[in-house]
Amino acid sequence: MVTGPAAADSGSGEARLTAWVEGRVQGVGFRWWVRSQALALGLVGQAENLADGRVKVIVEGPIGLCAELLGLLQAGGTPGRVRRVASRWAPASGGFAGFTEL
Repeated sequence: MVTGPAAADSGSGEARLTAWVEGRVQGVGFRWWVRSQALALGLVGQAENLADGRVKVIVEGPIGLCAELLGLLQAGGTPGRVRRVASRWAPASGGFAGFTEL
């Protein structure tokens, strides 16, 4: 498992960040907020409500911009209330076009 942004660099500077966000993050506009932040940073991916109440965020793009989004998720200025963010880094797969909310 890739654990940090440096390990995700496949030589192109592109990465995939997967983040699982816990807290009061469903029904509060959180996925829409993630989408707007990701698009403003030029990232592609998706945000999905999970059955256990978490939101799963997957973004791809330049490593530094993915890390910036992770920082925003952890900073506390999101809709709702974020209690914890777990993340995993991997090389970008190129499988996204735009950003979707599931």
